[in-house]
Amino acid sequence: MADTVYDTRTAIDELEDRSFDRPPAIVCNAHITGLAVARALADHGVPVVTLDRSPDGVAPYSEGVELAGLVTYPLDDLEAFGEELAAIADALEHDPVLFPCMDEWVHAVADLDPDRIDLPFADFETVDAILDKTSLYERADELDVPTPETYRLDETDPDAAADELNLPLIVKPALKRRFEDAFGTNLVEVESREEYDEIVERARDADMRVMAQEKIPKEQGDLYTLASYVPESGVDDAVTFVGRRRAIYPPDFGTTCLVSGTDVPEIERDALAVLDDAGYHGISEAEFLYDARTDEYRLLDINTRPWKWIGLPIAAGANLPAAAYADATGGDYEPGVVRDATWVYLKDYATLLANHAVEDHLSREQWRSIVAGEFERRDDLTTAVYRPSDPDPTYRLLATEFGTREYYCPC
Repeated sequence: MADTVYDTRTAIDELEDRSFDRPPAIVCNAHITGLAVARALADHGVPVVTLDRSPDGVAPYSEGVELAGLVTYPLDDLEAFGEELAAIADALEHDPVLFPCMDEWVHAVADLDPDRIDLPFADFETVDAILDKTSLYERADELDVPTPETYRLDETDPDAAADELNLPLIVKPALKRRFEDAFGTNLVEVESREEYDEIVERARDADMRVMAQEKIPKEQGDLYTLASYVPESGVDDAVTFVGRRRAIYPPDFGTTCLVSGTDVPEIERDALAVLDDAGYHGISEAEFLYDARTDEYRLLDINTRPWKWIGLPIAAGANLPAAAYADATGGDYEPGVVRDATWVYLKDYATLLANHAVEDHLSREQWRSIVAGEFERRDDLTTAVYRPSDPDPTYRLLATEFGTREYYCPC
C-alpha cells in the first residue's frame, strides 16, 4: 500500500531505489476506475504505480499499489506531463505498461507515444477515430450497425435538424472532453427551441463540433455495454463480457451505480465489427441503447480505456487489464469461464434507494454478504471500492464524503 502520495521528483527518486521482478504497471488517473485496474493487476502479481494530479483519489491507498505519485495534468501542460512520464520510466529497470483511465490521459499518452513505455492500445489516429462520434457513426453506418438518428450541425442547418428530430432531443459533442468542461456534462437533453439555439450557439462560439440526436425513450436498464480487450492479433482472440446497466445516480443523466452481466450476441457482434474495421486493439467499452420501438440495440459510444465498472468483467472472469498486460509483456493470459455477476457502487446506489422510488436489484442474500463483509468469497458480486481485505480506499472515499477531502472524477 502507498501510504504517501509523493510529488513527482520524490516519486522518481523512490522508484530509482526500488527493484521489481517484472515490468510494473502505471495506472492514471487514480480513482475508482484506477482502483479496479490496480487490484486486477496486483491480484496477478503485477507491481502497480499510480499517477494523478491529485492525492485524493482512492486508488493510491490500496494494498495493491506499490507507489503513488503526482504528475502534471496533461490538459494543463502536455509537454511537462510527457517529460515527467519519461523521467518515471527512466527510473525503472523494466519498461512499464501504462493504463490511462480517462479520455484526456488516453489522448495525451497516445499523442506523446513515449519511449520506454508500453501502451497496450492502438495509436493516436485509431483512438481518435473511435472517440470522435462523427467518424464512429459514419463507420457504424457503413457496417449496418444501428445508431440513433443524428445530424452533424457543421453540415446540417440546426433548424432543419431540430425539425426532423422533434423535441425533446439530445445535443452531444463529436469529442466530449471540451464539451464537458463547458457544459458540465457530456450531453444535454433540450426541451425547447430556445434552449437548443442557445446551446448550439455556445458550442459554435467555442469552436466545438456538435450534433443533434434523437432522444430514444429509455429505462435505466436499457443501456448495454460490450466490455472487451482486443489483442493486436484481432477480434477473434478478444476477451469479452456484456453488461447491462440496472441503475444510475442521479436517476436521469447520472453515472452508473449497478450493473449485471447478460447475454446479447448482437451487441458483441456489432461492437467487435466496428473495432475490427477501425483496426483498434486494447481495452474498450462499447455502449448500446436498446430501442424498444424497433427492437434494436443502437451504438452510442466506444470508450478506448478502462471505465468505472470495469471491476465487473474482472470479477466475472474476464480480467481485461491482466490480458492487456500479458500481451504487452509477452506473457500468457488464460481466460477462465466467464460467469454472471453484479457490480455495485454502494455510495451512489444506497443514496438512490434512499431518495427515489426505484427497484432494488440486489437480493437480501447479496445485501447480507455485503454487510457481513463476506461478499469477497462470492463469484457473483463485487463492489466499486469497498473490500474488507483492502479497507483504506473505502476510508479515503468516506473522507471525501465527510468533507475533509475532495476529488473530481466524471466516472
